[in-house]
Amino acid sequence: MRSAAKAIALAAILIGPAVGVSQPQPDTLAPQPTAAQVDAAVAKLKQDPNIGARKKNHRLRWTNPSTPAEEKQSHWLEWLAQAIQWFAGTARALLWVAGILLVGILGLYIKRFLELRQRRATPLQEILPTHVRDLDIRPESLPDDIGATALALWERGEHRAGLSLLYRGVLSRLAHVHHVPIRDSSTEGDCLRLASAYLTAARAAYVVRLIRVWQRAVYGGVDPTADEMRSLSIEFSAAVDAAPSPSVEQAA
Repeated sequence: MRSAAKAIALAAILIGPAVGVSQPQPDTLAPQPTAAQVDAAVAKLKQDPNIGARKKNHRLRWTNPSTPAEEKQSHWLEWLAQAIQWFAGTARALLWVAGILLVGILGLYIKRFLELRQRRATPLQEILPTHVRDLDIRPESLPDDIGATALALWERGEHRAGLSLLYRGVLSRLAHVHHVPIRDSSTEGDCLRLASAYLTAARAAYVVRLIRVWQRAVYGGVDPTADEMRSLSIEFSAAVDAAPSPSVEQAA
């Protein structure tokens, strides 16, 4: 576009003086335009909107669908290298996450193990029932000498209170002293079976005799005789008050 404008300007300079002027003499030569005159003419022509305007044309063309094999291979290798790099970074992050999860799971198992161990080491008194049916078997709710107190109640004519104290006392001693697994819903039959399984023959025989007397009085309405009540009261402490050492228990 610039070369065309220069050509037009040069032609105008060459033919301009000749318009409306007589033909020069053959021996007279036209002066040649200088570079400055050409540039000035080009600048003037550029100011003309019909000549100096520039236009851009956009054309669509097909790209070459056939890519050389070497270029395809280089792209594939580049993609593979990027994929390997990404997997390496991701694997490192996954290893950190897996390590954190394993540490958390291990900590949870250790916590549960310690809680279970502490629960097993908890004194039995804390998990034993305070009542069997409607009877209070807490040691603090009973007198120190249960046999003597029960006999005193009996001799004052309070037969049911004295017998009930003996029965509550034997249940309390079974649970809190001899660690027999009595629960709040245990029946007389359950206590008989548990006593036979956890106590020596002599202790179990006393518990069986006391529970049988209790059953006859409560369910059959037959109170024990004075001799039975006196015998049960006197033998209570030796039978169930304290658990002897293992050597004494085995000898018995």
